[in-house]
Amino acid sequence: MGEAERISYDKAIEELRLQEYPMLQGTTYLDHAGTTLYAKSLIDRFSADMISNLYGNPHSASNSSQLTTRRVEDIRLRLLSLFNADPAEFDVVFVANATAGIKLVMDAFRDHEEGYWYGYHRDAHTSLIGVRESAASHRCFASDAEVNKWIEEGGRGVIRPSLFAYPAQSNMNGRRLPLNWSRRIRTNKQGPVYTLLDAAAFVSTSPLDLSDSESAPDFTVLSLYKMFGFPDLGALIVRQASSSVFDKRRYFGGGTVEMVVCLTEQWHAKKSDSLHERLEDGTLPIHSIMALDTAMSVHQELYTSLEQVSRHTAFLAARLFQELSELRHGNGSSVCQVYKGATSVYGDSRTQGPIVAFNLRNQCGGWVSNAEVEKVAAVKSFQLRTGGLCNPGGVASSLGLAPWEMRENFSAGQRCGNDNDIIRAKPTGMIRVSLGAMSTLHDVTSFVDFVREFFVQETPPLMALPVTSSYIEPPTPCRLHVESLSIYPIKSCAAYSVPPGKAWEVRREGLAWDREWCLVHQGTGAALSQKRYPKMTLIRPSIDMEEGLLHVRLAGCLRDTTFGNEITIPLSADPRMFSNEAIYKVANAKVCGDAIRAKTYRSSEISSFFSQALGVACHLARFPAVGSGSGSLASSRHTKPHLQKSSTGSMHIPGAFPDTKPLIPGTTVSKPILLSNESPILTISRSSLNRINELIKAEGGKAAQAEVFRANIVVAENPRYPPGAEQPYAEDDWRYVQIGQQYFEMLGPCRRCQMVCVDQHTAERNQEPFVTLSKTRRFDGRVYFGEHTCHLPMDDPASPLVQNPTISVGDSVRPYLDDGVDEDPILSALVT
Repeated sequence: MGEAERISYDKAIEELRLQEYPMLQGTTYLDHAGTTLYAKSLIDRFSADMISNLYGNPHSASNSSQLTTRRVEDIRLRLLSLFNADPAEFDVVFVANATAGIKLVMDAFRDHEEGYWYGYHRDAHTSLIGVRESAASHRCFASDAEVNKWIEEGGRGVIRPSLFAYPAQSNMNGRRLPLNWSRRIRTNKQGPVYTLLDAAAFVSTSPLDLSDSESAPDFTVLSLYKMFGFPDLGALIVRQASSSVFDKRRYFGGGTVEMVVCLTEQWHAKKSDSLHERLEDGTLPIHSIMALDTAMSVHQELYTSLEQVSRHTAFLAARLFQELSELRHGNGSSVCQVYKGATSVYGDSRTQGPIVAFNLRNQCGGWVSNAEVEKVAAVKSFQLRTGGLCNPGGVASSLGLAPWEMRENFSAGQRCGNDNDIIRAKPTGMIRVSLGAMSTLHDVTSFVDFVREFFVQETPPLMALPVTSSYIEPPTPCRLHVESLSIYPIKSCAAYSVPPGKAWEVRREGLAWDREWCLVHQGTGAALSQKRYPKMTLIRPSIDMEEGLLHVRLAGCLRDTTFGNEITIPLSADPRMFSNEAIYKVANAKVCGDAIRAKTYRSSEISSFFSQALGVACHLARFPAVGSGSGSLASSRHTKPHLQKSSTGSMHIPGAFPDTKPLIPGTTVSKPILLSNESPILTISRSSLNRINELIKAEGGKAAQAEVFRANIVVAENPRYPPGAEQPYAEDDWRYVQIGQQYFEMLGPCRRCQMVCVDQHTAERNQEPFVTLSKTRRFDGRVYFGEHTCHLPMDDPASPLVQNPTISVGDSVRPYLDDGVDEDPILSALVT
């Protein structure tokens, strides 16, 4: 853009703005003077046209109708000339909007008797993606490389009429895709492959050259509203050489036919003079087309050309990208996470349009809610877009959202534009700032100042912990660590062991995916239990986070009881998987004495798999958690009233969930649970188990495995502590524990029954360890082993530790006693 810009960004852009747009001198973003001037000029001139002329329905021979016909055809030619499209090679069809143009092309292909194949790029707008629903087969290309390979292979696999669609510019992040794909497809294709280019976002700030009809797309859709702001109108530009595709289109309406017979004989003759006469159903939006003529004139007078607009907006976008990328919090962490294409270069209009898509992070590294950003932006008069941006493929790839996660988010109540926009520490959408012809450098600096004022944190955050001690605790190595983490996806079935080093999410109801499913009797609706069906332990579920699947395989004597030894179930709570009728049948089911309402899978394959394995007619059911989008089916179970530990020390819990704050000193408010027996999480100690096993072996019995207690967390001493330093049953006195960077409350001891006697590897029943427990761990007539536990979230909702609380195998464990003192003897000695 010249040597002056390389000397001074500010001076250059101001000179450029005043030189190219002298009518916009002195405009600012906040009062929208540039937009107001453009709109006033356009509406005034359009109003004068409407007052001065009488326009009639073009399907008539009256003077007003003929005037309309002449004007419309002149405007049609003018629009083609804007894109250097020869009217001998192209025709333009006026439609309601770009989406209507896409649907018009879809109608033509859908009406082919053999159907059609449809391919579309991942960055496509939803309007392009929706075409797939009418195709006989379709494919989503996940990258440019996939498209290039497919083109080089000559569209291999194409055997029927085919349509490939892609955007010239991603409406999500402004990345510009190769415009030469149309030419290459036409050159290399082995079958009838046509191209549909969505140019709606692209031509709003950039010229599109259709002068070479051999290189041009077969169909190009435009949003004239996006280009000029007014009128609300779209257009479809069609290569005349490709117009035969519309010969198969069945629908006709308005003046698109010469003759229609509809009584004893069904026949019609379409108009044949021009393509647009055959496709423009009904009366044209003539006044909108007149307004288009005015809009093109005003736009040209103010902004000269789309080439000038392109250079202007490219410069502004580069400046905005640079300044947002450089924003830092007081601790040096980045404020903006900008999403751009790998080959996109801001300032280069060939690879990047004037759009900056990003999310904001706080000083802790957590995500800032887009809904909150939009609320503040509205108050400060900034016009921006947040959410999914009607670009599901681009958003999913940029945010790292797998398809199953998006379905799960939907089931959890996430909708584009609502406040539920951060789920499992991932944003579900992003912020988009778009620049146009009337944007100025002041707009850019004002927006950056807005982000700096409201979202840049200069001082270090104060983290409010849910557990604090009255003692000053110097850092010291912890005596304990997490030996293992286990979840039980299907109640009473086998455990899934969390791999070492894998960060596992902690939810209000317990560890993620723990006891979310159960098997229910087809007759009584009662949940099956290992007490009655010990072979349930041979049903081995596992969680596949990459594929979003629950894998269930059969082990031991259950193998070969079904046609297949494994079945997969989506992790997402897709409502199409469930039977509405069965929901009410299960409403009277009992789980540990509680009446529940569960969602029963309607698949006969799933029911047969479990029924044949156990030899009892049963269904698989899912018990949704709070916030899962299940309405009245949401969790209504809570921890049992007897789970109480009175706090006698100086513990303070400022950051807990509201339902964990005691109503009366010395009492505990119940916590939500899914299908676990009594509490969200069960914790046992390895040293306590070792003591029990010593007693069992002294009597000649077989040592008990940790798995029989079906605990979620097994805590053990670190290897640096000598064996004699074990402290069995120390957990009886714990009031809270810190695991890694998360805090947990100990709710009370776990009552035990004979289910601990089921060998979790063979499904055989034994006497131990219940016999030994009855002799050594009986209190008030009940047998106890292990501690019921729940998570205590911290007080800062912006922290990643709160947005996505996780623990891992190997995490350090620091217990706190009832008196508020750290349980670690080394630390206690230091404090004393």
